Parts: sequence; C-alpha cells; structure tokens
Amino acid sequence: MTSTKKDPVLVVLQLSGGNDALNTIIPYSNPKYYDNRPNVRIPEDQVLPINDEIGFNPNMREFKDLYDQGKVAIIQGVGYPTPNRSHFRSMDIWHTCEPEKIASEGWLGRAVRDLDPNKENVLTAVNFGRGVPRALVAPNVAVASVGNLETYGVLTSIEQEGQRDEAIDLFSRMYSPAMGRGPALEYLSQTGVDALVGADILATAPAQYTSTVEYGGGSVAQYMRNIAQVHCAELGSRVFYTTAPYNSFDTHATELVAHSKLWTDVSRTVNDFYQDLVEHNASDNVVLLVFTEFGRRVHDNGSGTDHGSGGAAFVIGDAVKGGLYAEYPSLDDDKLLEGDLHYNNDFRGLYSTLLEDWLGLDAKPIVNGSFEKLGFL
Repeated sequence: MTSTKKDPVLVVLQLSGGNDALNTIIPYSNPKYYDNRPNVRIPEDQVLPINDEIGFNPNMREFKDLYDQGKVAIIQGVGYPTPNRSHFRSMDIWHTCEPEKIASEGWLGRAVRDLDPNKENVLTAVNFGRGVPRALVAPNVAVASVGNLETYGVLTSIEQEGQRDEAIDLFSRMYSPAMGRGPALEYLSQTGVDALVGADILATAPAQYTSTVEYGGGSVAQYMRNIAQVHCAELGSRVFYTTAPYNSFDTHATELVAHSKLWTDVSRTVNDFYQDLVEHNASDNVVLLVFTEFGRRVHDNGSGTDHGSGGAAFVIGDAVKGGLYAEYPSLDDDKLLEGDLHYNNDFRGLYSTLLEDWLGLDAKPIVNGSFEKLGFL
C-alpha cells in the first residue's frame, strides 16, 4: 500500500533584536507591570485577554484568532542559565545550543544532517534572506539561501536557453578541479554544485503556485509567502528559516510606535501564511516556531526598553495543542535577575520537543543534553 503520510516540516521565524515579552504577552492585571512601565506600557483596556491575568498586545489580533482556534502554543519565560545580553552572543547560543562556549555547528544543521544523512535532496533546508543563519550551519549540510524566489536562479538574465546552458556548464566545471583535493576544498566545491542544482529546482516553485491570500508588504511577508510557495511545490524541503529585518525588535527608543508596527506586520503575516497553507491543503504537516534571542528589561528607559532576559516564544500549527506552557515569570522585585525576568524553562527543552515529537529525531546530540520537553504537540 502506498503511504499518504506527509513528512513533518518545521518553519522558523526569527525575531532579531530581542522582542519585548512584557509588551507582547502582557500581565495586564499585575500592578507591578504598570509600576515598572510608566511610559512604555499597554493600557489595560487595549489588551486582548487570554485569561484574567495576561493578554495579547492589541496589534496581535490575528495571533489571538489563531490562539482561540487552538493553533498557538505560548512558551512563557523561555531562556537559558546565566543569560547574555549581547545580541550576537545570545543569538549564537540559541543557534548552537552552547551557552558556555563558542560552537561551530547549528542545531538545525545537525537536524538536517540527521534528516538527510546521504544528502539526497539539496533542498532539505531552505533559508529565505541574506546569508545562512548560524542555526543551519554544519559540515556536509547544504542549505539553499534565497533572497527573492521570483528572481532566484543561476544566470537567469541570459535569455537564450542554449547560451545559458553553456554558461552554467562552464560555471559548474569551475568547481570540479577542487573535488578530491582535501575536505575544505571539496566541501566548497560540493556546495557550489548543490547551489546550481537547487537554484533551478527552486525556480520552478512560483509557476506552480496560485493563491487568493494577499500578503502584506515588507520582507517578512515576502519570505513567508516564498516558504508557502516552495512547501506547496512539494520539493521535499523539511526545514525552512527566515528572519525579521535585522535587529528590528531592538526597541531602545520610541518602542510603542515601532513595536506596534512590528507586531501588526508579523501577526498578519503569520496568519496569511497559515491561511495560505490551509487553502492549499498543506497545513497539516507544518509547524512554525517564532522566537527571539532575549526579552527586554522590566523597567522602561523612558521611551523604550533595554536588553533583558526571560522572553517568550510561539509554536503554531494544526498539530499544536494550543495554550500556555510554563509559568509567566514573576515581576516581584526579589525574584528579578538584576532587573530582568528570570527564565522558567530552557529553550533547549523547546527545541527537544520539536526535534523528537515533531521531526522524529534524537534531540540529545543536537541540543547537547537532556532537557525537559513541553507537551504542546
């Protein structure tokens, strides 16, 4: 009998800059929130209640709708021991699962290597955006990185097919002399060949896709639409990654205006992405992780908030058991960490849940240890 079971797919949306968890999932019934946020706070009557204690930012209406449908798990107080307030170091920790040393391999790179150990598909992992995120970097792992799917390809400006084929052939033979001349050169050579193959395959995705969903403007909307296009083209991709504009969530000043716009865009885009998958009967095997490298300080700085800890993450999809996971970090003065929220659960437990209960992998060698999983799948 032919199996109709679809392979599970993980999509990751990174909110770079350190999203303000307190103004995302708001403890609107706690007076200490208003005491610490005399300026950068959301009025209680604007909060979208989840329960009698916390609620969504008013610019997250689409998120709230998905939550009410049971499609969103809110991971509260997520972080790691001895938090680092540097963007680069903290994101590196999230990418490599190594809080105490600098590591060379990303957690998703290891996962992709396990998913496709024989490198049978050069599109097992696809990143949309500039460069390749550290999370996807690992030896012998090919990652296609795409700026704009509609224009993606190799030498696509050459209009005559014969001339383009000759040029690509010449381009590919540039790599062949390095094959067999050492692991570093061979890795670079194979990466180049994989890029040639993957580029032309990905270029076929837009032509196979039509949708009634109208995404908003901006790079995140474009990238999430591109992910939907590739997923719906059934090219065998298992991991997709994209990032909100670099450090856009780093709201040191004029946060109320900036943060409101950011969540308006992200909330709408996530909902558009989900509705797009539903329209194509392609939502049942996709889970979306939305995370950031840390939260913000509990007390505002006048018009913004500075780097903190104890953030929030979201997992979204048909397979998700929606609800609240872990406890909301305490705002009591004696329970803060140098003015920051304490973390309640280790992000590596979140990763372990996704790796084992969704992708079917052994999480321990990927996240470097055993961590308590969460029951959101």
